[in-house]
Amino acid sequence: MVTPLLTLDLILPVVSFLGVLLAYEGIRQFFSGYEAPGDVRNRRMRMIARGANGEDVLRILKSRPDTWLLSGIPFIGTLPQDLRLAGISQPAGRLALLSVILTVVLALAASKLISLVFALPFAVFVFMVIPVATLHIAARRRLETLTRQLPDALDLMARGLRVGHPLNTTMASVAREMADPIASEFGVMVDQIAYGDELVDAFRDLADRADTEDTRFLAVSVAIQHGTGGDLARMLSTLSRVIRDRLTMRRKIKAISAEGRLSALILSLIPVIIVVLMTVLVPSYYGDISGDPLFRPTAIFVVVLVVANAITMNRLVNFKF
Repeated sequence: MVTPLLTLDLILPVVSFLGVLLAYEGIRQFFSGYEAPGDVRNRRMRMIARGANGEDVLRILKSRPDTWLLSGIPFIGTLPQDLRLAGISQPAGRLALLSVILTVVLALAASKLISLVFALPFAVFVFMVIPVATLHIAARRRLETLTRQLPDALDLMARGLRVGHPLNTTMASVAREMADPIASEFGVMVDQIAYGDELVDAFRDLADRADTEDTRFLAVSVAIQHGTGGDLARMLSTLSRVIRDRLTMRRKIKAISAEGRLSALILSLIPVIIVVLMTVLVPSYYGDISGDPLFRPTAIFVVVLVVANAITMNRLVNFKF
């Protein structure tokens, strides 16, 4: 009798891997609030092109009070804010519910191959840790892009004011001519003012959405100018120059500290690499002493020291500016 080459033991891992890969890609595309770069530049204009009016755009994109039940839990407590910062309009509860369902499904499927003790952490890592971490990265990159675009937007507004255009028109030109994310954010402010919000409130909401020092400076400057008067075009030009100088200083600091940050990363990874290599190449190195009563507390103590060392070096070479 000929034994079939593709047995169930070989097919099940492959099918499980493909299922996880397809599910993750589907989640990534479903929760992606924007298209590939270069497809369409302005998300606000895309929404209007699909039939949404100004009130719909304002309701979806304007910041609103969060009612997140898990706000006190680390890592996922800021999920609504991260979704908004990343430019994604999906509810946080939907993302959390879908992650939990997929985690349970993957854990049950993987438990057919490995122990549930290992299957559950693997499922949590795939459908909870990775999506949330990816969301954090997307939100941070969007904020960095917005900060880089802000000086150009302020210069565009200043030029419009100097030739006699009203402030609302200069803001609309930023929303129309520049790329996301600055275009969508200024488009939201234009919609706010068009539907009754004050100019100062619109800029304050922008600062609340972005939550960066540069947008705070802009909101405060506009509020002071709105209350006392003055040359707004000159103020915007000065603020643009200040933000550019801050960006230049940040790049210089990153360049100067690059060697230290790389050294900290290497020194933090060396203990982990040594343990993995010794476990794979010489399993008896740790296996022969794993039954000793002192092995577990000693291993825990070493892990704590390694983590503390990594955190300390990271704080030493990463500067807040």
